[in-house]
Amino acid sequence: MCAEYATFGLAPAVRAGGVLANGDYQLHRDFVDFIVDGRPLLFQLSDLDAVSPLASDIPPAIFTAQVRSLLLEAEAPLPGGRYVIYGCPECEGIECGAVTAAIDKAEDGSDDFVWRDFAWQTDEHADLELNGYHGIGPFRFRGAEYRSALQSLLDRQESAPRRVLLIGARVAVLAKLAAALRTIGIGAEITTDAADVPADELRTYGAVAFGRAVSEEQRAVVRDAFERAGVDVSYVDGLAPIIPLLVAQIEHALDRGPVEQRRLTRLVAADGEAGVEVSSTCRVRLTAYRLDRLYRTHTHEVFDDILEAGKHRIALDAKATKGESFIVARTTDSVLVVPMAR
Repeated sequence: MCAEYATFGLAPAVRAGGVLANGDYQLHRDFVDFIVDGRPLLFQLSDLDAVSPLASDIPPAIFTAQVRSLLLEAEAPLPGGRYVIYGCPECEGIECGAVTAAIDKAEDGSDDFVWRDFAWQTDEHADLELNGYHGIGPFRFRGAEYRSALQSLLDRQESAPRRVLLIGARVAVLAKLAAALRTIGIGAEITTDAADVPADELRTYGAVAFGRAVSEEQRAVVRDAFERAGVDVSYVDGLAPIIPLLVAQIEHALDRGPVEQRRLTRLVAADGEAGVEVSSTCRVRLTAYRLDRLYRTHTHEVFDDILEAGKHRIALDAKATKGESFIVARTTDSVLVVPMAR
């Protein structure tokens, strides 16, 4: 098959971590995704839970080696000139499955790069007939554009910090929240006042989360400290002392990727139903959390299914949304949180 020209780019992406309703943890992974003809390549693979080899949490030397490999400056890691394009977000083993492709220079002697023969692979050898992605590629990328995009990763300094500063009155809740965040790969520290924190330390945070008991005066002091340090952070107003809910809020706040390159783009909840909008076919999970009059937490899995691209209205169980309740929507790459409007 003749490879047609396609545009090549890169964009920050996430595999959203979190504390799931059943108590399991899902690791958070920041990575750089491949943008082909203006659209994340990962989206063309339906609802695949995977990350590219250009992940921010791998050692710098390995990250550089991955970039050099895609530039064909190193030997292919798999037989047949094949490279891992997306792999398991929880481990590095190909046994879990990976999307691979052959990467070559164009046969006409130009500086163009060609990605072809995409396949799902669980060992060293790909079976293109059985496990090939026959509807994807081949893609031919202009050499200058391709090299420039990948070289920019090597020229880039450090990425946005993945740490959050927790400020609140309920120390026990904050301690549990910090532990949950660290479990999924997000650093967290607890304080009551950031006024005397050195600017260099403030620059290590990507978000600040306030508990509901923190006064407006206290919040203003914290914001002033970050502004004086010249630090652009996201601020999170904790909706309720529910750990999975707060983790989801912080996950969303730390996601600085372009909204148009996320699968989950909109979430609203009112009058017993949720409105969800997704940009490509993917699995969507909706979880409802509520506090009863004794401030006990109740968790309800209200939806878990594949949705086509577009807007959807989903009816919610009345038991899950009575009283003070909140809805968390998750896809593999993003998370949104809203309170149930009345």
